[in-house]
Amino acid sequence: MTESVHDLVGVGLGPFNLGLAALIEGSDDVPLDAAFLEQKPEFVWHDGMLIEGTTLEVPFLADLVTLADPTNPYSYLNYLREHDRLYEFYFYETFQIPRREYNDYCQWVAESLAAPRFSRRVVDITAIDDDATPANFRVTAVEPADEARSATDDDAPTHQYRARDLVVGVGSRPYVPPAFRDLPAPDVFHTAAYREHRAAVCDADSVAVIGSGQSAAEVVHDLLTRRSTSDRSPRVDWVTRSAGFFPMEYSKLGLQHFTPEYTDYVYDLPQPVKDELIPNQDILYKGIDPETSTRIYDTLYEQSIGGRDPNVGMIAATEVGAVEPTGGGRYRVDCRHRQTDTGFAFETDAVILGTGYHRPTPGFLSSLEPRLARDDQDRLAVDREYGVGGDLPGGLFVQNAELHTHGVGAPDLGLGAYRNAVILDRLLADAPYPVDRDTVFQDFAPEAYASHAPGGRVRDDDPTTPPAAGQPNDHHQ
Repeated sequence: MTESVHDLVGVGLGPFNLGLAALIEGSDDVPLDAAFLEQKPEFVWHDGMLIEGTTLEVPFLADLVTLADPTNPYSYLNYLREHDRLYEFYFYETFQIPRREYNDYCQWVAESLAAPRFSRRVVDITAIDDDATPANFRVTAVEPADEARSATDDDAPTHQYRARDLVVGVGSRPYVPPAFRDLPAPDVFHTAAYREHRAAVCDADSVAVIGSGQSAAEVVHDLLTRRSTSDRSPRVDWVTRSAGFFPMEYSKLGLQHFTPEYTDYVYDLPQPVKDELIPNQDILYKGIDPETSTRIYDTLYEQSIGGRDPNVGMIAATEVGAVEPTGGGRYRVDCRHRQTDTGFAFETDAVILGTGYHRPTPGFLSSLEPRLARDDQDRLAVDREYGVGGDLPGGLFVQNAELHTHGVGAPDLGLGAYRNAVILDRLLADAPYPVDRDTVFQDFAPEAYASHAPGGRVRDDDPTTPPAAGQPNDHHQ
């Protein structure tokens, strides 16, 4: 067993923790020794959805570091410089870069840094309550099974890391509803595994896609595009429980909700208000990218020229209750229309689930669980600087586990560098990166608006109540 001591240990190496590692190593002003542990053998970002022609939904400036440090050597622009692609990108003339290139960029950063430790699956974290040592946590990791060692091998190499502070960024997992969990993976699978099974489903006679988020839409577009370039034309059914195949809000004013100011505003709201607000903001971070929606419609239009049947079924407001095998490699999909309460069914050869992701509490936190603060809904209590509250000897920070406290910007790549700047500001006496505050034209809190509005002030009384007789009405002075 090996053991090492660090100022900071990160668990998980997705874009957010990778960005933190890049900000640490990309500046001489960050005196932190860090190690980031990842169970995969290399960096891979949503491998199942690295489809040709798909792009990021945020501009390239939302890379790992630029919005905190534009001069950082691990920026996307420097990646282009190092790969002799600056002029090619210059003539590419778009802010949204190919998703496959974003993955390649992240792999380049991961390979350039000293902090990543791949093939390290964290199995336990314990607190060190000893004032005689600067370390506050002990992290135990094992090397996952590989071709040379089975998953049940008790002799798996073990590594221990002691750390003053921790940052957990393990990401989310594909969510498969209970009705689909016992069905064979080659025929029924999540969009996260689409590339693995794409060849098989493209050879099927019919495919059903469940869900209307971006991943589901990209799968539908890929199926439609691939069949237009082959001799086969499988039926595509697209079913969603949402009220329609709606686009994600992507206007410039709408994007102001993905800013430090809006994060501050949401964090300061009472938790019951947040719990009512955030579920009603799906349009800000779910739905279909407008360009993808346009491409799907245009493809269907092309495929229907001359009276040709595009062989597509689309229906919204529909709940899928069950998927049952009918024999011969086919499945019956039982549905109920939510607005008319009408039940119906159809058959298909394969079902692709665009049913989203969830974030279960990692098992390696079980030893710390009695010391973690949670709210009345058993969610982690996360402070403004992304630290988890509780009786902990050191800092435990989270990446993208604070939707319920910080709002819709939690999973957004564009706020990743900002969140990392906030965490580093908390960890170090001298903030190595500026923490942006004045970034939008809109005010979210009345106090902020009143501070610069002509005659602005915050009233203690109810401004909707008419003044008593003989009293002036402030609204009309």
